[in-house]
Order: sequence, then structure tokens, then C-alpha cells
Amino acid sequence: MKKWRGEFDIFLLIILTSGLVGFLFDRTTVFITSALFFFSVYNIYQLKRLSEWASEKQNIDETSPPEGSGNWGAIFDSIYKLQKKQRSSSNYLKSLINKAQESSAALEVAVVMINEQGNLDWGNLASERLLGFKFPDDRNQAVTNLIRDPRFTAYFYAENYAETLQISIEGISNNVLEFQITFFGKNERLMLVRDVSQLYKLESMRKDFVGNVSHELGTPITVIKGYLENIIDNLDEVDAKWHNAFLQMEQQSNRMEAIVKDLLLLSTLETRAIPGDELSVDVPTLFREIEETAEKVMKDHKHRFSTSSPSQLKLRGSYNELYSVILNLVINAAKYSGVNNTIQLSARIGDNAVFIEVADDGIGISEEALNRLFERFYRVDKNRSREIGGTGLGLAIVKHIIEAHQQTINVRSTVDVGSTFSFILEKGKN
Repeated sequence: MKKWRGEFDIFLLIILTSGLVGFLFDRTTVFITSALFFFSVYNIYQLKRLSEWASEKQNIDETSPPEGSGNWGAIFDSIYKLQKKQRSSSNYLKSLINKAQESSAALEVAVVMINEQGNLDWGNLASERLLGFKFPDDRNQAVTNLIRDPRFTAYFYAENYAETLQISIEGISNNVLEFQITFFGKNERLMLVRDVSQLYKLESMRKDFVGNVSHELGTPITVIKGYLENIIDNLDEVDAKWHNAFLQMEQQSNRMEAIVKDLLLLSTLETRAIPGDELSVDVPTLFREIEETAEKVMKDHKHRFSTSSPSQLKLRGSYNELYSVILNLVINAAKYSGVNNTIQLSARIGDNAVFIEVADDGIGISEEALNRLFERFYRVDKNRSREIGGTGLGLAIVKHIIEAHQQTINVRSTVDVGSTFSFILEKGKN
């Protein structure tokens, strides 16, 4: 500001001086006009120098601005300082970009940047290997044209990227690829793609192994149970010291049979995404059957059991599987509730949906245990679990069945207050 005030003072001095000299020679207008002319020429000349320097775009980052004096010198100096600062920032950004590109090139995961129009912007070397992209030829091409698979197209435009997509794309790769997309910037997308073929094969092998082992164990367990039942039926003929041993063997063989059955059921659920026998399930009828079974199972526990459901309420799902889900939740509530505790099974109607809840006023579940509740063979209280029996697979089966119905099982619990298990299903047709 001071420099500009100084420049203005010089301008006034020129006007006054030329006016004074012109007054002495009786040529005031001529001298002032001449002074203004030369002053303007000087400034135009300096603007011309700045313009010529700025117009040389190819050299603007490399060459320094012209030198000058006075206020123009200050302007050129300021430009030079900004130029140095910009050059330093530019070099730093280039260094970061180079490091990012070098590091992304070393990744096994494909990193793809997609612009707001849905076109390919940039991809690392892995994207060329896994997806067949070719740069720069494929740049600005629609990503759905480059990855021609209806499943990917649906996933891309649905914009529901909370879950990943695992597919094998014919014509690109026979491997199983996992796609994960996230938004960034101004409606731009970052897509990560990795080869999960090995993990997929291992998971398939695990499922096959569990299914095959469970199937093969069925026959020897049946044979063992047959002999044990025959022995126990004639227990009076056996030495008394073996009575307790045979009874425990029967108990454990029954438990082993139950575990094998549950493992086979889990194996079946894992290989089937959607229930094949979906129909309209009558909720009051379903609840009555569960209540009858639960009362038989829990007769020694002396629980109070109640159900509530709107009349003629129907939901969409597999009757047998939903029966298994709710009965598992009810029995689980009974096992982890004290004597004379209350278990409530209820259904209510929402927007084209049915809300199912199983609530108890039992011992509750700790926050730590809630995170692992649906793991196979996980038990909240191992000592108590040994006493009450069970396979440790009930809640895992519940989770798989609900997910097969494309829904989620939810749990709310407070220690020493009780627990509530709930899920939502589509309303069925009456």
C-alpha cells in the first residue's frame, strides 16, 4: 500500500512540475499533456514486458519475470517470489504423485479412479492385469463398457457400496474378483479390485470338508447309538459300576448326533442363497406350534412364555426355516434365563414388513460377547453351557437363515436385565 501511495505521489509531482514549467512558458496544457503521455508510455512499456513474459507459457515456470524499478520493480519481485513458492509446491506435489504412482504400481490390488461421468480416469498396473485396461486408449471410456457384466453394472449404478461384489468376469479373467467402490471428491469414485480366487477356493474346500465330514460321521454315530440304546435297555444285566458310564456315553452320542445335524444344516445354508420353498407363512399358526414345542422343551425350567401377533398376519419366507430360527431363539432364551423368568415372542406390522422379537428378562449378554455371539461353537458362559447342553451352533444357524432371507438379525442386551433378538421380514400375501 505504501509503494502505491509513493507511486501516486510521484504522479502528482510530475503533474505539478510540468504544470509549473508550462505556466512559466505559458504552455501549461502542453507540458501537462506531454508529461501524462510519457508517463503512460512508460507504464504501457512495462505492461508490454509483463505481457510478453506471461504469454511465453512454455517458459513461464523456468524463466524469471523482467526486472524493473519503482512500483513495477516491486510487482516483478512479488511475481518472482510467488513463482518460486509455486515451483517449490509443484515439485513437492510431483514428488508425492510419483511416489503414489510408484507405490500403487507395486500393489497387487487394482486401483481405479472413475470421474463423475462414470468414465475411467486412471488405473495402476494391476488394473491392466486384472481388468484388461489399456492406457491411455481406455481413458475417458465408460467403466461399464470396459467391464461388461450385468452384475457389475447393477452394482455400479445401485451406488450401495457398503458390501463388496465378488464375481468372475468372462472374457477378462477366470479368477474371482472382489470389487469395492467408494465415493470421493465431487461425485468421483475410487474402485479397488483384488483377486480372491485362492480365498474363494479355500472357502469352498472348507464348506465341502464340513459337509463331507458331517455326512460321513452320521453312519458311525448311528451305529454307536444303536448299540448304546440296546445296552441301556438291558442295563440291569450290566455291572452297576458301568451304569453311569453308559448313560454318559448315550448323552454325549446324542449331543454328537445333534452337532452333526446342525453342521449339515449349516453346510446346506451356506451353499444356498435364497430359500427355495418361500411362501406366505401364517404367523399365528407358526407361533402356536413354537409355543407348544417350547413348553415341552422348557417344562422343567418353569418359564412364563407368552406370544402376541395380529390375527391373519402373514409373512414371506420358508416356514420350516423360520420355525427353526424362532424356536432356536426361544430355547436359547430359556437356557440363559433363570427359573420363572418371562420369555416373550411378538410380531408387529410395519411398512410392508413384519417385525419379529424374542425378548427375555434373563442374565443378559455383555458387550464383548455380543460381538462374537453368532460365531460357531462360541458360548457366552462355557460352564453354564456344559450344564444346559446344546451344540453351540444354534445362533450361527439363525444368522445364516435370516441372511438367506436377505435380512439381518439384531440383538439388544443389558447384563442382569435381559436380551431381545429381532429381525424383519417381508409381509406375505393373505
